[in-house]
Amino acid sequence: MSTLSQLQPNSLWQIFEKICSIPHPSKHEQKISLWIQEWAKELGLTIKEDAIGNLFIKKPATKGMEDRKGIILQAHMDMVPQKNNDTEHDFLTDPIKPYIQECGEWVTAEGTTLGADNGIGLASALAVLASDDIEHGPLEVLVTIDEEAGMSGAFGLEAGWLDGDILINTDSEQEGEVYMGCAGGIDGSADFLLEYTDVPADHQAFNLSISGLKGGHSGVDIHTGRANANKLLVRFLLDASNEFDLSLTEFNGGSLRNAIPREANASFVVPTANVEGLKSALATYLATIQTNLGSVETDIDMLLISPEDFDQCWTKATQAAILRALNACPNGVIRMSDDIEGIVETSLNLGVVRTRGKKLNALVLIRSLHDDGRLETVRTVQSVFELAGANVEFSGAYPGWKPDTSSAIMKTVRDTYESLFNKVPEVMVIHAGLECGLFKTAYPHWDMVSIGPTIKFPHSPDEKVEIATVAQYWQLLTAVLGNAPSK
Repeated sequence: MSTLSQLQPNSLWQIFEKICSIPHPSKHEQKISLWIQEWAKELGLTIKEDAIGNLFIKKPATKGMEDRKGIILQAHMDMVPQKNNDTEHDFLTDPIKPYIQECGEWVTAEGTTLGADNGIGLASALAVLASDDIEHGPLEVLVTIDEEAGMSGAFGLEAGWLDGDILINTDSEQEGEVYMGCAGGIDGSADFLLEYTDVPADHQAFNLSISGLKGGHSGVDIHTGRANANKLLVRFLLDASNEFDLSLTEFNGGSLRNAIPREANASFVVPTANVEGLKSALATYLATIQTNLGSVETDIDMLLISPEDFDQCWTKATQAAILRALNACPNGVIRMSDDIEGIVETSLNLGVVRTRGKKLNALVLIRSLHDDGRLETVRTVQSVFELAGANVEFSGAYPGWKPDTSSAIMKTVRDTYESLFNKVPEVMVIHAGLECGLFKTAYPHWDMVSIGPTIKFPHSPDEKVEIATVAQYWQLLTAVLGNAPSK
């Protein structure tokens, strides 16, 4: 980890290195929260914590900047916990191990997500607080909890805690783009009751897994053609159940509803007489998807092994209903935006499928720039799963962030960027969910913008942040603080 200390801006990278050393997966932010509070108090900064766990840090304006509008820098303290199959790592106790790739251009982690989403943004906000040579008006930092697993911190934000008029969200992931809007979303959960029967005689047990997929962020990467492990495995099992009389005993795939599933596995039994045919069909299927998806998914693999025998398997009716429903469930890009070229309007990620005793649970995340697109997709998913006999519930709906074309802070960021880098940044709307839409509930007057460095493949162990763009982002952020509009 010491290699990060050579990077610039040094203060930001040192804080990011410290963040990596403290376990902070979603729903388990206590350690990072405690460290931030102790760190702020050592610097003599005013810090408060609300009932839900959000942190608020305040720093007075630098001399001569007292007449500027108050700016709030915002980041979330949690990270997505994803690791490679062959990586031994406990996200509750083990530090992330960042390193500089051999090319010298990127920082990534050893076998796990890096947490640059949103660790770099958090580090930048804390680095500003720690600095004594950055000009700024009245400054506040808002650090929210649980952004990646439900946005409960943003949902729980109450009016009256913050005084500023402008919020700069640090959770964007492409240098040269300034975000002024984002998609809203909703979580869906479908429970299928599992009925079992005794395994017939002369059947052989197998476990089939699919792995090696790239995965990624279900908003940022949903349009890239990355495959969904749940969908690929279901497709094979549906055909095999019809052709080879395969009977499932278990299905598990994916780990987070907002990460494109990289791995999935199923256990089943099949008549001994059909084993060779099954193996031949599997080889053909693997070759087919390797060919069809090979330009994007370069390392797809499927492994068939023989575990101990099973006593029971799903009934034919249960199996048919579940496999057909999962196969029919929409996934990926549902519609591109008619208003903003190249931007996804509505998408769906079949993120998690889990066998839990007598139930099978499927989790989806629907995103849309428009409420109507979200509602239409909700109805589609609900229809598919309810036709298969599942109990379906939707929860955690959060609004999108509607673009404000007259935003003063957007103009300040755009003009500052052009002055610094001699080019005009792209003003964008992002398909991923940001907390900004929820903030408008408690603080409807806030003028907001989102910026950040280039982060590739967030929510996957391939996550990496481009070193040069961190320096550019820092240069932009500190310059914007100095250019804050007057009250």
